[in-house]
Formats: sequence, C-alpha cells, structure tokens
Amino acid sequence: MKFKKALSLVLVCTMAVATLTACGSKEEGGNTFKIGGIGPVTGGAAVYGIAVQRGAELAVEEINAAGGVNGVQIEFQFEDDEHDAEKAVNAYNTLKDWNMQMLMGTVTSTPCQAVAEKTKEDNMYMLTPSGSAVPCIQYDNAFRVCFSDPNQGIASAQYIGGNGLAKKVAVIYNSSDVYSQGIYEKFAGEAANQSFEIVAAEQFTADSATDFSVQLKKAQDAGADLVFLPIYYQEASLILQQADAMGFAPKFFGCDGLDGLLGVENFDTSLAEGVMLLTPFVAGDDDFSKDFKAKFGEDPIQFAADAYDAIYIMKAAMEKAGVKPDMSISDMCEAMKKAMTEITVDGTTGTGMTWSADGEPSKEPKAMVIENGQYVAM
Repeated sequence: MKFKKALSLVLVCTMAVATLTACGSKEEGGNTFKIGGIGPVTGGAAVYGIAVQRGAELAVEEINAAGGVNGVQIEFQFEDDEHDAEKAVNAYNTLKDWNMQMLMGTVTSTPCQAVAEKTKEDNMYMLTPSGSAVPCIQYDNAFRVCFSDPNQGIASAQYIGGNGLAKKVAVIYNSSDVYSQGIYEKFAGEAANQSFEIVAAEQFTADSATDFSVQLKKAQDAGADLVFLPIYYQEASLILQQADAMGFAPKFFGCDGLDGLLGVENFDTSLAEGVMLLTPFVAGDDDFSKDFKAKFGEDPIQFAADAYDAIYIMKAAMEKAGVKPDMSISDMCEAMKKAMTEITVDGTTGTGMTWSADGEPSKEPKAMVIENGQYVAM
C-alpha cells in the first residue's frame, strides 16, 4: 500500500468537501463508514490525544479525497477522555449513539483497557494507535499499531546493550502506572542478558511525581552513567531539570512516552540535549511530515504518525475484508479480524507491518536522539 496524493486542483476541491464528511456530516441513507476515536485533548496528556486526532483526520481527508474505501466515504468523530478511564467509557457511549461502526483508540493505556471491555461486549473492531499496555488488546477484536509495553522494555534493554550505551544503568519509573510498570519489568528481565548492570531501580507514584531528588541521588551515588525513564514526558521534564540542578549529567533513555518532551511549556529544551528514546517515527522530509506541518503548523510526533498509519491500516483491512456500510458491527468485526492477519502495510511507523491474531504488530524498532532542539534518527 502506498500513501500517495494527487496535486490537481480538482482533488484539492474534493478534499475540501471530504473534510466536511470527516468531521461528522451524514450522507443520505448512512452510506458511509463511521470510525470513532477517543483520547485526551484536554488535561496533562493532551499532547498525545491532539496528535492522534490530527494524524487521523489527515489520513481520513486523504482517503476520502482519493475515493474513500472501495468508493465509500469515511466519517470520523473524535471524543475527549482527559486520560481518564471513566470518561473514556462515556466517550465510547457517545460514539455509539453516533452509530460508530469501528474504533480507532484509545490513545493512552488505562482508558484503553476500560474501553476494550466495552468493545468486547459489542464485538466491535478496535485498533489502538498507542495503547501499549498488554490488556489493551487482550481480546480478539482488538489490535494495536505501537509496540506493547513488554516489547518496548525488551527492545530498550537490547538497544542499550547492543549499542554499548552504558555499563551502569539506573531506572526511575512510575509504579502506579501500568505503562511504566510494564516496561520496567520487562526491561529489568532482559537486562540480565545484556552487557550493562541495573545499579538502581527507583519508583514513584502519581501522588509523588514532582520531587525526584531522592531517586536521582540514589542513581548518582550508584555511579549510573545512563538513566532509563519508562515514563511520560511531563515527569521526565522535571527529572531533567532536577538532575541539572544537582550537577548529575548521565545519558537519559526513554520510550514513546517521552515523545512530546520538547513541547513542555516553559521547559528549557537545552536540558533535553542528547536524550534518547525508542520510537518508530521521526519527522523528516517524508510526505506525511510535510503535509502534517502544512495543515497544522508543526511537526508531527510519533503519536500522530501512529494514528495516521492506524487509519490506513483500517482501510487496508476493510478493503481486504470487503466490508460494507450496511453490515452489522459484529459481522464487520469478524471480517476485519481475519483480514488483519492477512494484510501487509508500509506506513510511516514501519515497513512491511503485519499483525498476528493476538493483535500485536511486527515491525523493526527504531530510536532517536534530541540534538539542537530537534529529534534525529539514530
């Protein structure tokens, strides 16, 4: 599958009309595919949800402008969950009232697990772009674009060890968060097979996510030359500031949760110089990056790329399955489940991506480093 867009004036006009369809207008007779999305567009994790919403909207516009899915247009509606499980379920019910037929979401892991229970009850096809906790896709109707938490933990340990990035590693993780805890556990297990030693493993909780002086001091006293941060960018920005204040300057390495670090308000981005993170996407000269920036005025982060790919993955599965807008949600789901194990997708977050029946993707892990205030592929 190739992501191509014509540049003719006719197509531009078509895209303008298609945008209205994507935003929720309903064609007569309901002859459209209705895809819902859920994620945080307000609150502390809003940078992720906004990126996902924008990436998905861009893909929907392109697909509709190119003729839709087997000639059928897509309607797309995105609901805010504020990174809250209960609000995510409410958002899901709102989308059901809108007659959603399949779900692209949710964005973050804890809400995703709650919504996964509902999609299972309804036997609705679900593809999460970035819900990385294992239970997010524990049922056979659910798939994901990103790597799972265990895969991120294992891949991070292998990358650090395989590239000789450190001899002594400290870990600072959030024991109250399934994302962070899951990555840490698998990282610690894989570390035993690598050339580095974990010299400190310090935890915090959501209630104590402002002062990291104790954790940093233990890492420093243990002689850590790299600190692994399987956490989100908000806490990471505080850790970088506090490490700098105490004169502790190890290497820092994280996972996809660190994507968004450069956008933290009032954060001195020079403190992020040299920070490394495991991610399948770095904005560059590709068509997606250029089109995203032209539309939204900023470079896309990995979450936007995950969502962009998610819509195209759904399109590929829908075409493979031969689904029709008048099919029941359950029948559509059954056809999509089979199709997901048969498609291969070249996207922005990986080439030759495939999926197993358990919903996990197969693609090559990549890493990037922050240099001069920019993300650069490693």
